[in-house]
Amino acid sequence: MKGARAPRMAWWLATGFGSGYLRPAPGTWGTLAGLGAWLLVVSGLRHCAGSCPPWLLLAAVPLLTLALTLVAVWASAQVVRETGQKDPSFIVADEWAGLWVALTPLLFTATLQPQPMTLWVARLVAPFMLFRLFDIWKPGIVDRAQALPGGWGVVMDDVLAGLLAALITWPLDQWLSAQSLLHPGLWR
Repeated sequence: MKGARAPRMAWWLATGFGSGYLRPAPGTWGTLAGLGAWLLVVSGLRHCAGSCPPWLLLAAVPLLTLALTLVAVWASAQVVRETGQKDPSFIVADEWAGLWVALTPLLFTATLQPQPMTLWVARLVAPFMLFRLFDIWKPGIVDRAQALPGGWGVVMDDVLAGLLAALITWPLDQWLSAQSLLHPGLWR
């Protein structure tokens, strides 16, 4: 059943600024847009690394991830209410939130350690692919989270998929850090 019109801002946010309308695979396009946004935020934080205390840099992105998640819940709920669809494929704010959770283990190396570009590409591929895998596969609790009402059901399955990806990304990132220290020329 369709409801009242959602504010235009809710549509922009829920669709990842329009990335959710790209075809095929709108969830993957939305995730790529979320990755671009994360990289912009982290790049901005790296520029202030000399003038900001390290704890502020490491706290900023998780706080922004929490804010993004809450905004995604609000925007998704508005659009779901208007369309009458439970979780339309063009809503990708949930992919943004889930990917940002998956990327959280990379914060220390992303903000405080200089990295060669080839190592960065390697670091970003794993959480991206793991998040997409868990978002599509929806193992266990990830699938059950979709039963939550409104925007919570749209977003929380992706946040949980991101959490599963983060649990694998953390040791992988630690291993890559050790490899870059043991073999400095390997990633140049």
